Amino acid sequence: MALWGQEGYNDRKKVINNRRIVQAMENTIKVTGRGKISVKPDMVRLLLNLEEMADTYDGAVELSLRQTGEMKDSLAGAGFAPEDLKTLSFRVSAEYENYQEGQVWKRRQAGYKFTHSLKLEFPVADQVLGRIIHALSRCQAHPEFRIQYTVKDGEAVKNKLLENAMADSRAKAEILAGAAGAALGPVRQIDYSWGEVELVSKSAGLLRGCSMDDAPEPAAYNMDIEPDEVETTDTVTVVWELQ
Repeated sequence: MALWGQEGYNDRKKVINNRRIVQAMENTIKVTGRGKISVKPDMVRLLLNLEEMADTYDGAVELSLRQTGEMKDSLAGAGFAPEDLKTLSFRVSAEYENYQEGQVWKRRQAGYKFTHSLKLEFPVADQVLGRIIHALSRCQAHPEFRIQYTVKDGEAVKNKLLENAMADSRAKAEILAGAAGAALGPVRQIDYSWGEVELVSKSAGLLRGCSMDDAPEPAAYNMDIEPDEVETTDTVTVVWELQ
């Protein structure tokens, strides 16, 4: 009778376990399900951007504070509080320019530029967007802005999306198992990336507010915009046991 040392015993155990894994994998099927969902947006997201140059760093910071304040004052006229405007990012960076001195090109600092990105979210409602665009068109800060449409209860949409992906995986697995003369058993493994799902419809183009002090003063612009439905997809990979 052969004697097994501890190392030989471990190697023999590993071989047996590997055989079991191979045998188990032979009785499974791996299927990726794709979920898709389309919902009507109920929220508007306005992405705003302020950007300006100044000679000094302090000047750029002071300019950003003044322009942000002007924009908040404009939005207050449309019914929004200052805290409704959320900062996404803010930075002040040194800017440089190339210039020619004789036959030699040189580089020098041209000043400092601030960039302030913000967002404003509010429910989809008649005239609200028109009041905001009207207010921004008369804001002396002249912010650039982009309109997006999204949904308020994003978690519910994402959960439904996962349900659809799982159902799609099961449907495909049942078809494949039936074609192979087997029955679909219980789930052995689920792989999901947990990536961020963006629930945003196609946005309007980038617009830039402009001063229109001499223009007629309507209560609000008539924004004839019909938002497209928010469409998104996600996938889940499931390993099913075959019986």
